Amino acid sequence: MLLEITHDTHYSYDPNVEIAQHFAHLKPASMGSQRVLKTEIEVSPKPSWSEESIDNYGNIFTFFSLQNRHSNLSIVAKSLIETRSDIITGPQPKDTPAWELVREYFRYHSNTKWDAASEFLFTSPFIALRPEFAEFARANFTTGRPILEAAIDLTQRIYGEFHYVTKSTDIGTPALKALEKREGVCQDFAHILIASLRSIGLPSKYISGYILTNPPPGQPRLIGGDASHAWVSIYVPSIDANSQLSTGLWCDLDPTNNRWGYTTPGDDYVHLAEGRDYADVSPIRGVIHGGADHILDVAVTVRPIEQ
Repeated sequence: MLLEITHDTHYSYDPNVEIAQHFAHLKPASMGSQRVLKTEIEVSPKPSWSEESIDNYGNIFTFFSLQNRHSNLSIVAKSLIETRSDIITGPQPKDTPAWELVREYFRYHSNTKWDAASEFLFTSPFIALRPEFAEFARANFTTGRPILEAAIDLTQRIYGEFHYVTKSTDIGTPALKALEKREGVCQDFAHILIASLRSIGLPSKYISGYILTNPPPGQPRLIGGDASHAWVSIYVPSIDANSQLSTGLWCDLDPTNNRWGYTTPGDDYVHLAEGRDYADVSPIRGVIHGGADHILDVAVTVRPIEQ
């Protein structure tokens, strides 16, 4: 599938901002499930300094600095992405290792091989490991159950039991509060799923990106009517005939839409960035001097292109 994505961010400040420095995670990278044909970021007013680099998680990030007074800031990211969903296949959920084996595989033991997925086991800025999350997960992670089978069931449970309510939460809402309310948006559902998995000792990471949405029949696709999306990836080690675990695959889980798949939930998804939680992949963050009050407007358009 060929998708054109426009992510338009606009800040209005009062009073003016005197100086600013920003980081942006707005450029997707080519990977197994997608190929980036074109990607660019336009910033207005023009930065006095800008550079691009790769962060610790392999994401492309853009740094730019504004040294002149400004009352408005516009950041427009445009990308053309070719997506696929048939790149990597893995074992059927019922054939994956028992989740307790995976938990023990990642439990620290001296003189054992370190697995890079271990980085996604711990507390992070938006993820607290709490008994409430462990209790929530254990209804699906019963004794001896295959890890991916249980994880998909937990994903489906969040999809079925929680209500998607726009503006019911904000970026500062703790995942535990969203769990108690049983409502939120995709970011909350992703954080709840990650916190539940990590609280029982299973590595999982946060994925930010986009999903193609379809307008009602007979209605035109709205420009700027979409939004950025968030989902989860769980690590599934390989298992041999002797029940020994080794390096495995990441499998994506989308609790907002009840979708899953190895490396991507489908070819209507675009992977933008990944990290421990939202803090690692926020689209724009930075430091400003001035601009005590501001208004933020974000518009996202994901549009299919005929190939």
